[in-house]
Amino acid sequence: MGFEVDEDILQDFLVEASEILEQLSEQLVTLEREPDDKELLNAIFRGFHTIKGGAGFLSLTALVDTCHKAENVFDILRNGQRQVTSELMDVILRALDTVNVMFVEIKNREEPTPAEPELLDELERYCRPEAAGEKLADVDVAPAPVEAGIAGLGEEQYQQMLNELGLDTNAGANGTPASEDATSAAAVSVASDNGSDDITDDEFEALLDQLHGAGKHSGAPEVDSEPVVSSVDQDFIDDLEFESLLDQLHGSGKGPTDTGSEPPAVASPVELEPAPIPAIAVSKPLAEKKTTKAAAHSAPPDTTVRVDTKILDKIMNMVGELVLVRNRLISLDANHENEEISKTVANLDAVTGDLQGAVMKTRMQPIKKVFGRFPRVVRDIARTMKKEINLEMVGEDTDLDKNLVEALADPLVHLVRNSCDHGIEMPAEREAAGKPRVGTIRLTASQEGDHILLGIEDDGAGMDPEKLKSIAIKRGILDADGAARMTDSEAYNLIFAPGFSTKVEITDVSGRGVGMDVVKTGITSVNGSIHIDSEKGKGTKLRIKVPLTLAILPTLMVLVGKQTFALPLTNVDEIFHLDLTRTSKVDGQLTVVVRNHVIPLFYLQDWLLKGEQRARKQHGHVVIVAVGNQQVGFVVDGLIGQEEVVIKPLDQLLHGTPGMAGATITSDGGIALILDLAGLINAYARRYA
Repeated sequence: MGFEVDEDILQDFLVEASEILEQLSEQLVTLEREPDDKELLNAIFRGFHTIKGGAGFLSLTALVDTCHKAENVFDILRNGQRQVTSELMDVILRALDTVNVMFVEIKNREEPTPAEPELLDELERYCRPEAAGEKLADVDVAPAPVEAGIAGLGEEQYQQMLNELGLDTNAGANGTPASEDATSAAAVSVASDNGSDDITDDEFEALLDQLHGAGKHSGAPEVDSEPVVSSVDQDFIDDLEFESLLDQLHGSGKGPTDTGSEPPAVASPVELEPAPIPAIAVSKPLAEKKTTKAAAHSAPPDTTVRVDTKILDKIMNMVGELVLVRNRLISLDANHENEEISKTVANLDAVTGDLQGAVMKTRMQPIKKVFGRFPRVVRDIARTMKKEINLEMVGEDTDLDKNLVEALADPLVHLVRNSCDHGIEMPAEREAAGKPRVGTIRLTASQEGDHILLGIEDDGAGMDPEKLKSIAIKRGILDADGAARMTDSEAYNLIFAPGFSTKVEITDVSGRGVGMDVVKTGITSVNGSIHIDSEKGKGTKLRIKVPLTLAILPTLMVLVGKQTFALPLTNVDEIFHLDLTRTSKVDGQLTVVVRNHVIPLFYLQDWLLKGEQRARKQHGHVVIVAVGNQQVGFVVDGLIGQEEVVIKPLDQLLHGTPGMAGATITSDGGIALILDLAGLINAYARRYA
């Protein structure tokens, strides 16, 4: 176990391995669709190899074993000795899941749990060439290390190996012994097809494969005769120099592995007579030549540093305080006519804005952090349900606050799973409807101002509003009269009701009626909104709108009585002045008609100022807000304007107060409560929550 090593080394491994594991999930699914992509095969091979190297350096044997076998499988694949199949990918994805579990255990400073023997056996089976994979005997013979020579080969087999390398064991023209000629030839002058004196990477890999076995670690075989160990003098490089040479050729980052902990490689079932054969070594001139060339193309210096997110949060809080001070100064400046002070305040405003933007960027992460898991999700569901689904992703580089990335992960997974299960039909059904056998799910992300728009579309069966209404009536969510007055758009939103499910049979994918309710709760908890549109037989579109960041909140300041309240601007759809005598009541609820759409209307003073009994005015300001999938109108006494605020948590005595998200300091130095609109409506108008 390697947890006692320097903490910085362990952290470097965790950061590097985390990035590789995120990429591997998407790369493996892409490989299944594009099995002939050699660059992708090499990238996946390098990913497992790099993790194995770092784990070996930390003596994480269980992780080394699994990555080593996965690496061997991809070595076989990239050499063309096997083909990519769905069954093979099932095993590799299981191995990746196992590696991810080990990685979490390592992050928690726990000993990684070894992979199941059945999984390792499956990986071992795929490590063998496809043509002879089922015929090979279960014999594990490890190749000998370089220093020990290539023991275990007969004269004919050894001669054949050298012939394949383009070498000759006969004595050279200068009369040197055959063994020395073979050694120098293998080390210095492995001829390439173009006649160059330098060997190519592929040729060098071939030489290493002959020395160590393709993609395998070295380990001495147990043989009756003692292998001959050639004397190592100053003309040969040692292990450290050889490792350095590999780093120069194939990139650094591969730590030394514990050869004693790695499983032996599978050798040919042919029984060979052990024979002492001179070792093949790599001479220093080759190492120096390669090192010099690599040095000429050295990588640029690293320009990134690792910073704890707690430090970023602290900096963001300080910037928030600076924003409040700026707002206060701007408010004070409006009451004075000093030109110099006005210029200074304007300059402070600009610098504060730039600083705020720069600090926010340090907290930003691409939405790909979430999108990257969906190819695997869609692939697994499609295999389980015998469907054919193609996933398209657009706008993966769109950045948003890291806290939002984490908060949106589960809701988006639910929506994608729902599209796979409820949306995309079986291939035969799609063909009967005149559609392609392969269904399409499209994920999009884009930034509009201070908001992020996310979209999930599918070309599946769509939703039947009448069926949704009947299910809602049957489950007691809705009565028949309410269903009759519902529009199709409102009927689509029924899927977000708690306990609502159109699935008759409960499966591992869906049917319990909890997923879409979780989606709504998760999105509204980050001041987001979700809208749904569908057409029967054509497909479904979901639109999610969330703020760019949760650290500094744009709000609309309003007056209710003599108190100031802040409404999150992301929820505000419209503001207008209304003659309150033109309202009407439907089922006892005060409503207002806005562009032929009936919207429930509430006086905020009835909820927020219960102790104050005041006569209602005939005219007032109405703020139309979107909460989840519902629009609601709030009557307020005055509008102050838009203002960026920093959310301050409420005191413990006020925790749990319905409809209160926190407090903030206003530009005039006062205190305003920030409203949690979803919680407010849920507490005081449940029928519209």
